[in-house]
Amino acid sequence: MHNKTIAELAQGLADGEFSSVELTQHFLQRIDELDSQYNSFITVTHEQALAEAKAADEIRAAGNAGKLTGIPMAHKDIFCTNGVLTTCGSKMLSNFTAPYDATVISNFKKAGMVSLGKTNMDEFAMGSSNETSYYGPSKNPWDLNAVPGGSSGGSAAAVAARLAPAATGTDTGGSIRQPAAFCGITGLKPTYGRVSRWGMIAYASSLDQGGPMARTAEDCALLLNEMAGFDPKDSTSLKKAVPDYTADLSKPLNGLRIGLPKEYFGEGLSAEMGETIMAAVKEFEKLGATVQEISLPNTMLAIPAYYVIAPAEASSNLSRYDGVRFGHRCEEPVNLEDLYKRSRGEGFGKEVQRRILVGTYALSEGYYDAYYRKAQRIRRLIQQDFLNAFNEVDLIMGPTAPTPAFDLGSNTEDPVQMYMEDVYTLAVNLAGLPGISVPAGLINNRPVGLQILAGHFQEAQLLNAAHQFQSATSWHQLAPGAGQ
Repeated sequence: MHNKTIAELAQGLADGEFSSVELTQHFLQRIDELDSQYNSFITVTHEQALAEAKAADEIRAAGNAGKLTGIPMAHKDIFCTNGVLTTCGSKMLSNFTAPYDATVISNFKKAGMVSLGKTNMDEFAMGSSNETSYYGPSKNPWDLNAVPGGSSGGSAAAVAARLAPAATGTDTGGSIRQPAAFCGITGLKPTYGRVSRWGMIAYASSLDQGGPMARTAEDCALLLNEMAGFDPKDSTSLKKAVPDYTADLSKPLNGLRIGLPKEYFGEGLSAEMGETIMAAVKEFEKLGATVQEISLPNTMLAIPAYYVIAPAEASSNLSRYDGVRFGHRCEEPVNLEDLYKRSRGEGFGKEVQRRILVGTYALSEGYYDAYYRKAQRIRRLIQQDFLNAFNEVDLIMGPTAPTPAFDLGSNTEDPVQMYMEDVYTLAVNLAGLPGISVPAGLINNRPVGLQILAGHFQEAQLLNAAHQFQSATSWHQLAPGAGQ
């Protein structure tokens, strides 16, 4: 059962091949047997999952089942989940049990889906490797010496190892797409505002966006149908009709215009990675698409701009965790100042502390104009680059990351090198665009991801292109050894 896609599992449930309880028990057993080597879960909700599965079977027996009723999935531990430990991968929230459901969680519950538990992640979503988690790093199922990517590394590893058919992730600068690429699965970052952020613990409020991670584009389309929509509780949620994202999956690609940014294929990209991506692009040409070179001239400014804007927003968002209102509290403080200092010093890890300090500095008097305001101007230039490009082409393609998954520990002492792993993904968040990563090959038995970008609210076009590519190739069907 674990090698079936969500679409196949849904059909199996509808045909009575197995029950939701049987399906859920199967995945819970796999988690119990295998996850000790991957560390992809922080919390596994055995009793709750089986109760939800039983309820789903009763709904199906009554003839009221929806498309996804009874399908199990996992959730990144950044989404508040009523009655379940919600840690954000941090000691700061290691004792926090959420008293309500995030809108995304609520939407999936309404759809009748079953929650297997909460997945591991970089602390407060700050990282590109899942190595900043208070609960230890997740490991890549393709190679246990490699990182699964971050910050949604636990979700990606769980799906790749077939411990869950799908998982939620969040993407602030590539945190769905990059781990999807490293673990050989499909990951979609929707347009900013397409999916509610309410109940999703904030890192950088103008950049964070939740999205689905699964085996195929078809599965991501099914999941996005439930995730997307206006939420009056979220001031950044956009009131825009939600289409059926599965409706145009089989639409031919004849006449599709694909742009390849010259900035994505220059210095920093290995010849082998470039050849792998170009081989994937040629598949689109076989499907009827045309390809042309384009330019995104401000691409390399995305990293410095992002690492001013995101830490500045993090500095503000994380100020609430002070040992008084929220989060870890130190023992026996001598005064209020000591309480603040030690609670935050003990509760936050090094990378989170680093970004808070950078953000506080950028927002401080005398530096706001020099750094933060200038970064926002660069953000606008980057957005304009994309708008200009989409006047010429329908989709933009390139590598999701400059390399396949790197080794655990190889970049932990060099934050700048770690930040460079997001060079092809950061600009997409700064511009608020949708993007998807799909499996496109292997280098030294480590997966390679092809990134596809579209204009605002063009998720259906992204999913159509990705689905047609997956109908013509088999990279998405490959599984690491334990997933067989």
